[in-house]
Order: sequence, then C-alpha cells, then structure tokens
Amino acid sequence: MSPYFQSGAVTLYHGDLFEVLPKLSGLVVDTLLTDPPYCSGAAGGGAKCDPRLKYCQNGQNCGRVSFDGDNKDSISYGWWSMLWLKLCRRSLRETSYAMVFTDWRQLPTITNAMQGADFIHRGTMAWDKGLASRAPHKGYIRHQCEFIPWGTLGKCANRSDTGPFPGCLRHQVRQDDKHHMTGKPTALLLELVQICPAGGMVLDPFAGSGTTLVAAQASGRRAIGIELSEAYCEIAAKRLELLASKGPESIARPQKRIAKRPPPPCSAV
Repeated sequence: MSPYFQSGAVTLYHGDLFEVLPKLSGLVVDTLLTDPPYCSGAAGGGAKCDPRLKYCQNGQNCGRVSFDGDNKDSISYGWWSMLWLKLCRRSLRETSYAMVFTDWRQLPTITNAMQGADFIHRGTMAWDKGLASRAPHKGYIRHQCEFIPWGTLGKCANRSDTGPFPGCLRHQVRQDDKHHMTGKPTALLLELVQICPAGGMVLDPFAGSGTTLVAAQASGRRAIGIELSEAYCEIAAKRLELLASKGPESIARPQKRIAKRPPPPCSAV
C-alpha cells in the first residue's frame, strides 16, 4: 500500500485503520501510542453532536478542521474500541506498551476495551492540563486531567537504560502548538515516546495532525501513522516536512511563565 507521506523513518497512511492496518504485512510495533476520538458528551447530547459544537465552547477551536468518528453511543464506542485494539494487538510484541488517551467519562470504557482485547491493564497515567483547563462555572471542579490507560500483552520489559516513567504528566495546551481540534501538546508526546525503546517502532492509528509522529521522528524513533481525514494528513505531512528541513528547533517548546500561585499537586489515579 502506498503511503500518503514518508519522511525518514516515519510513514503516514491515509484511510480507515480497519482497511489500512491489515495491508501492512510484517509490521512489528514496540509501542502503541494513540489519541482516538473520545465520543464523549456535550451537555448530555454527545451522541449526535458535531465536534465543532463540543470543542468550540471557548472559541479557541473555531476555524480548525472537524473530524469523523466522534459521535458513537457508549455501547458502540466500547465495542469499536475493543475491535481496533485487537487489530493493533496483532502487530505488537509481547513486551510492547499500549497507551490510549481518554477522558474521565470514557476511562472505564477504554480500560474494559483494552482488557477485552487481551491486554493486561497495568495502570493509568494522568495528564494535568493546568489551571487553564475549562470549567462550566465557578462552582464546578475543573476537568483538569485527561487520562492515559496503559497495558502490555505480557510481562513489562525491564528497561535498565531508562525509567521508571512518571505516572502524572503536566503540560499546558498552547494555541500555537495546537494543530487539531483536540490536539495534544508536542512536549507531552515527546515525553511519552520515551517509553518506546530508542530506534523502536511507534504505531498511531489515529494520527490526527501528526503530533505522535513528530515526537517519534524528533526523538529517533520510527513510526507508522494512519489518519482518516485527508485534511489532517496534509497538516501532519507539513509538520513532518518542517521538522525534516529545520530540525527539532521547529517544534514548539514549553514556555516559561510566572504562576500566580503554585499548581495543585497531582492526585493519584
């Protein structure tokens, strides 16, 4: 199958993962790291809600490309998640790590889907987005964290070269580093790809704007990405081209800032 874009050891395919992944015969993956659609609610009506209505409430996402696959109900989302995890599982080593982004609503669904796909659920990392994360009103507790359940197929590899890895990651979302409506900070993915052995292969079947691929390429990992939206494939390709031409300096880095008060401690998950 011909890739949409290739740069060094990173390859991006355009299409549905259920159609693309079976055609990549011989693929052996060291780390599954992905950010699938959450299919999470929007004031209780998320089942039929366009992503632009869910993620444009603060005006920061307006103008970004919308995306498909974010309108499943809870039952279909759980089954669908288990199916794609099972498909990805075929390409993983026994010692491979699987890490899947989700939010508080879908955390039980994703952990169940991982176990249903025969992964051993090893734990859940928390991504603390900081005090800038939204809250509907002043009486509300901020949705300050998103979550990354992780697991393996067999024993955890004994990484004598690095680790242990943090279970709570703190990175703020910056608009100059947000290329997708639900994009994650590049610095966050740069930290997560370190779990993949140096030179290892990372698989992201929901590549989006390519942040996982950018992080993999910048840190000396190989990567395969699959993305359904051609518009986002083009954004990812441009980011990878920029990285190849200008080097790691082209990647947005966290900016130092003066906090009005110290950030609260990260709660155990």
